[in-house]
Amino acid sequence: MRYLTKSRFKQALECPTKLFYTKKVLYPSSNKGDAFLQSLAEGGFQVEELARMQFPEGKAILGDDWNYSELAERTKVLLQEENVTIFEAAFLYENLFIRVDILKKVGNKIQLIEVKAKSVNKDTHLGFFNKNGTVNSGWMLYLYDVAFQQYVIEKSMPNCRVTPYLMLANKDKKATVDGLNQKFKISKTSNLRTGIIKEENLSLGDLGESLIAKLNIEEEINLIKTSNPQDDIRSFEQTIEHFDSHYLNDVKINTLIGKHCKECEFQCEETHDTKSGYLECWTSQLNISNTQALKPKVYNVSNLRSATKIMDEGTYFMEDLNESNIDVKVEAGRFSSTERQWIQIEKEKNDDTTPAVEINGLRDELNSWIYPLNFIDFETSGMALPFTKGRKPYEQLAFQFSHHIVYDDGRVDHATEYLNAKVGEFPNFAFIRALKKALEKNNGSIFRYHNHENTIVNAIYLQLLNSDEDDKEELISFIKLISHNTGKSVEKWCGDRDMIDLWKVVKDYYYDPYTKGSNSVKDVLPAALNSSIFLQNRYQKKLKDINLTSKNFKDDQIFLKFKDDKLINPYKILPPLFDNWTQYEIDNVVSGLEGISDGGAALTAYGKLQFEEISDKERGEIEHALLKYCELDTLAMVMIFESWKNMIN
Repeated sequence: MRYLTKSRFKQALECPTKLFYTKKVLYPSSNKGDAFLQSLAEGGFQVEELARMQFPEGKAILGDDWNYSELAERTKVLLQEENVTIFEAAFLYENLFIRVDILKKVGNKIQLIEVKAKSVNKDTHLGFFNKNGTVNSGWMLYLYDVAFQQYVIEKSMPNCRVTPYLMLANKDKKATVDGLNQKFKISKTSNLRTGIIKEENLSLGDLGESLIAKLNIEEEINLIKTSNPQDDIRSFEQTIEHFDSHYLNDVKINTLIGKHCKECEFQCEETHDTKSGYLECWTSQLNISNTQALKPKVYNVSNLRSATKIMDEGTYFMEDLNESNIDVKVEAGRFSSTERQWIQIEKEKNDDTTPAVEINGLRDELNSWIYPLNFIDFETSGMALPFTKGRKPYEQLAFQFSHHIVYDDGRVDHATEYLNAKVGEFPNFAFIRALKKALEKNNGSIFRYHNHENTIVNAIYLQLLNSDEDDKEELISFIKLISHNTGKSVEKWCGDRDMIDLWKVVKDYYYDPYTKGSNSVKDVLPAALNSSIFLQNRYQKKLKDINLTSKNFKDDQIFLKFKDDKLINPYKILPPLFDNWTQYEIDNVVSGLEGISDGGAALTAYGKLQFEEISDKERGEIEHALLKYCELDTLAMVMIFESWKNMIN
């Protein structure tokens, strides 16, 4: 029997064709699906266990997820009670199957409660819908998930009235107890589905003021059920029946190709045993070969907001775009965003692999910098449940930085690093003190890559305002010196040593086809290494031979290596963490989760250091890997700078 579960229903909402490919060996998925690692990153299971604490009378339905009939029968037995609260209640209606996070039954009234680690800023759910009545894309899957659950329960128990709720982390609330996070430790040894081991004898009173917002979403679910805002053709019930019948009979729903294909998890290299679902869609709909289907698409053009419209009108490949699609506008001395897009398209059309550089603008930019140059990178965590009282859900913790200095004679020094992974310790103020000490040793320019570092020091600024730290005025003055205010800060400033954003320098003056339109440092670095003979000559040598110091790599470390004449991304040569997952792989998997701005691997490692019982040896290995990872981030910035300096000279 093929059951349409709520996870498959959500998958079909993303793209109905995925129902045909899912869970088939013939069509492998790129989703690694390690719930343990993802729970470390976003804290979702911790929030669920915290929510359950508000229902001490709750009874859990434990058992194998695949045994649908048995789970549903056990739920039926409990529902015979007049009043009952059930965790993971299971319902099987025909071949529709769901499990409910928390279900509270009082007589014939049922509360359907879905718990998510996603957060709200107020005890309200304004913003779930757009002005035109469609579901906000950030909430769409959550609301449709609950609507599907309510549908199945109502079909299973037609005499009951079902009211839907979301329970979310409330960003407006502060923890009133220390160590809240530590009361819900993540461990693979737990016998619960959530993988949580709760503190022994933990009671609701031990948790302080609630950090969970319980939102009645009956109005939103009714709108979905009556008008189905995401589908102009079918009602909500017809949508379920459409997915259900096709999945039950293993019949493919042919969804039109488009921008949504970009994130398809069924993209893979085909073998004699496997097929690419992604390629199957493209080749069958356009009647083209696999080779043609692999050509760069319109959605691969960097930040092309009109990509959906262009593809809906029947233009799919980058090579078929023209200037009228882009409306190129030229700016003096730098690449405009549209000019950069057109450069990407032209280089693809002409099979031109050479970088494009606005050389005069780049030269002027580099000549404005003051030596010695300071390159910094932060690693941070934003966990759903705070470590210390006075902190809010997803409030940023800055636990690590790396700092490279480049001198005007070309010397490169890994000058400073900081790591605080102590269990349950709020690190931010010690972090900013260490950063202040490091950067006050010279008056040179300071560099970051993208907005993250500026956002974090602004967050620490707000934390300091509400603190009683003895040196808070000195620390606030330092933050204002090296940053500019964000929208969350009422006060406005722009410091004399405001950090220079290398990401913006890349966008303004440099495009390399090797990046395929990405401006991430992890893509710009290998592009620079691939195109710069200077960098290749320098970094194929051992550390001890290139006038470069390191705090974490040995003297014989070589950062630039080739295999079969292809460059190996330096991030991929770092040692693996967590059962052979590299930092690079974890970054790609968890980067979309709430609370993660940069360094998904570092955040996950920090989470493991905080929550799981590990040996001193493993703790030391993880900390050493974190130090290497962060050092490579700032060294990557140095390498990119060195390639530019060589270029303009």
